[in-house]
Amino acid sequence: MVPQTQDSSTANRCVLIVDDDPGQRSLLNSFLTGQGFTTVVAKSGEEALVALRERDFAMMISDVRMPGISGLETLRRARKEHAILPVLLVTAYADIRDAVDAMRDGAVNYLSKPIDLDELLASVRQAAGITSDRPLEFGEGRRLPASIIAQSPVTRAVFRDASLIAPSESRVLITGESGVGKEVLADMIHEWSPRSASQLVKINCAAIPENLLERELFGHETGSFTGASSQRIGRFEIASGGTIFLDEVSEMAPQLQAKLLRVTQDGSFQRVGSNKEVQSDVRLIAASNRNLEEEVKKGRFREDLFYRLNVVELHMPPLRERREDILPAARHFLSLFSQGRARFSAGVIECLENYSWPGNVRELRNAMERASLLSRSELVLPDHLPNRIRAAMQSQQLAQGSEPSDKGRLEEIERQAILQGLRQHHFNRTETAKALGISRRTLVYKIQRLREQGHAVDAA
Repeated sequence: MVPQTQDSSTANRCVLIVDDDPGQRSLLNSFLTGQGFTTVVAKSGEEALVALRERDFAMMISDVRMPGISGLETLRRARKEHAILPVLLVTAYADIRDAVDAMRDGAVNYLSKPIDLDELLASVRQAAGITSDRPLEFGEGRRLPASIIAQSPVTRAVFRDASLIAPSESRVLITGESGVGKEVLADMIHEWSPRSASQLVKINCAAIPENLLERELFGHETGSFTGASSQRIGRFEIASGGTIFLDEVSEMAPQLQAKLLRVTQDGSFQRVGSNKEVQSDVRLIAASNRNLEEEVKKGRFREDLFYRLNVVELHMPPLRERREDILPAARHFLSLFSQGRARFSAGVIECLENYSWPGNVRELRNAMERASLLSRSELVLPDHLPNRIRAAMQSQQLAQGSEPSDKGRLEEIERQAILQGLRQHHFNRTETAKALGISRRTLVYKIQRLREQGHAVDAA
C-alpha cells in the first residue's frame, strides 16, 4: 500500500486504487496524480479495507476479480462502515452477474477494460464534487468562475479574447446562435472591466414591443403619452457609469436604430416627450443571433450603426463545435438540479456526446433538468432524456451500421440484467427494483423502453 504525498489543498481529492495488476495500478496512479488528485494504491481487497479504516477518501476504484477477496466483496464490506463512499468497479470480465451485483451493492459506475481514461476521469471528478478544471486565469486577477464551462480550446480562446478587451472602453458585438451563452460572455466582460463596481443593465430588444422599447431605453416625461402620470428614467440613464447590454439588437426597429446611433456617437439622447439632452456615460455591449452584415445588405439594419457597434466582435461558437464542453456542462447542470446526487449511465454519456444540440447550452440545461426530475436524482438512463436526443442517437447508429462500443455493450448488460431480474421475481417490479438496487420509478421507465423495443417485460 503506497500513499502519495498529500497536502491540505487536495485532502478531499484522494482516491483509493485497488488492483492486483502492477501495470494497471501504475497506469491509474500516474493518470490521476497527473490530473491533480492524490492517491493511495492497494494490491488487494484486504489492503484496501485497512486503508479505508486509516483515512477518508473521495472515491475507491477497484478491480473486480482479484486473489483473496474480490472487488465486489471489498465493496460490500466497505459499505458497512462507509455507506456513501463512491466506488467505481473496473474489470476485463463484463458479465451480467457482476453487473447486477455491482448495481445492487451501490457501485457508482462499472467500466470494462481497457479503461476509457476520459470516462474514468469524469466519474472521479463527479464523485469528488469537481464540475470542471481549476478556474482559468487570464492575468491581473481575471479568471472564470467554476460555473462557466470552458473545456474546449475554442471556448477558452473566446474568453481569453474577452479578457484582453474588457479593460478598454470599446464597444463589443457578440455574435452566435441562440442559447450559446452570449449573455454569459457579456457578464464576464463587465466583471473584468474597470466599470465592474457599477451596474450591468440588460435588455432584450426582441422581448419588448416596438412602441415600448424606446421608453424602456431612454425613459419618458410626465404627460408624454396617455397614461404617463410620472417621469420614467430609462435604462441608459440607469446604466450611466456602468455597462448596458442590448441582446438581440437586430430586432430593433429602424427609427429606434437611428436614436441608438446618436447615443453611440456622443452619449446623448432625449427622453420621450422632451427636447432636453441627457448625457449617459455607458459602455455598450450588443449581441445578435443573426448575421448583421447580411441584415445590412438586406436593408434591415443600418450600416453606420453596424460599424458603430462592431468595434470588437466576439463570436461564441455553437455547442456542436465545442464538444469538449458538452459532458462537463451536462454534469454541472445535473449537479445543480439533483444537488450532486445523480449520475449518468454509459448510454446517456454516448447520447449526449453524439447529439448535435441545435438549442445549444439552453437545450442542454433543459434536458438535464428533465433528467433530474424523471430519475429522481438517481441513475440517469437514456429513457430520462428527451425523445429527440435518443432518436438522434439511434438514427446515427443505424446510418453507421457499426458494431456497438464498450459503452453500448454495458447498456446491453443492463438490459439483460433487468430482463433476468423480472423473470426471477415473476415480473414483480418492486422486488426487481430492490434486487437491482434502483428505484421502482427508474425501473418503470427502463421497462417502458424495453417494451418499445419488443422485449417481453410483462407476465404472460
